[in-house]
Amino acid sequence: MLLRIPAVKIAAAIAAMLAVSIPVVAQDMKGMDMSAHDMSQMSGTVAPDPSNMKEGEMEAMSGGPEMDHDMHMGNGDMKNMSLHMAFTTLRPKNDADKARAAVLVTDLQHALVKYQDYRVAEADGFKPFHPEFKHPVVHFTKNWYGLKAAFTFNPTEPTSLLYQRTPDGGYKLIGAMYTDHKGASEDQLNERVPLSVARWHRHINLCFPARSTDMKTADWTKFGFNGSIATKQGCDAVNGRFYPQVFGWMVHVYPWETNPQLVWAH
Repeated sequence: MLLRIPAVKIAAAIAAMLAVSIPVVAQDMKGMDMSAHDMSQMSGTVAPDPSNMKEGEMEAMSGGPEMDHDMHMGNGDMKNMSLHMAFTTLRPKNDADKARAAVLVTDLQHALVKYQDYRVAEADGFKPFHPEFKHPVVHFTKNWYGLKAAFTFNPTEPTSLLYQRTPDGGYKLIGAMYTDHKGASEDQLNERVPLSVARWHRHINLCFPARSTDMKTADWTKFGFNGSIATKQGCDAVNGRFYPQVFGWMVHVYPWETNPQLVWAH
C-alpha cells in the first residue's frame, strides 16, 4: 500500500527536520559507544502475545543471549533497556492482516534482491550508521527514504537495510527497517504494517550528559539507551539533557526468515 502526500508538504517540512532533529541527536551520539543500540538482534523481541509468552521471554524484551556482546554504552547488562523502549499494542490476529503482511514481505523481498551486495546499496545512497561501533548488525540508512517515510509509506523503500557483519569484513543482508514520524498514531502505523502481526517500537525517556561532558568518560550506567535515568526530574538532578523521545517509530522485518514469528522481530 502506497500512501501519498503532496510533495510540496514534504519539501516544506524537510528543512525543519534537518535543521533541528538530526543535528541534535547526532551531537548527543558523538563519542558514544553505540553497541547497545542494535535492536535487530534482540532475542525474544518478536512481540508475542503476552498471554502465550514462555518463561523468560518477558525478560528477553530487555535483551537476551544474543545481546551479550557488550550491549551497553561501555559494558554492562540490559536491565534498563525497557525503561527506554515503548511498543505498540498487539492487536487481535485476523486473516486480512496476515495476508496484508505477507504481501509486504513479498514486495520487500523483491525490492531487496539487488542489495544483497552491500556495495550496490551504498551506491544507491544507503550509508552505514556509525560503522565504527562494532555491533554485529549495521543499519545502512538512506536519509531521503527516511524523510519521505515521515509522510508516505512505500514498502519497497525501507529507511534502513540491516546487514550482519561477516568474518571476511563484509556484510550479509538480513532485513530492513521501516520508520514513521514521532507523532504517528497506532492507527496510522497499522495502516503501514498491521499491528496484529508486528509491534512498532520507539526510544523514549532518554537522558544525555551535559553537552560539555566528555562522552567517552560519561557514566553510561545512568545515561543513554540503557541508562538508569528515565525521568526529566532525574535527568535535571544530574544536569543532563532529557529527551522524551528520539527518532521516530521503527519496525524491523526479516523477509527471509522461515519461522513466521521471526519475520517481524525487533
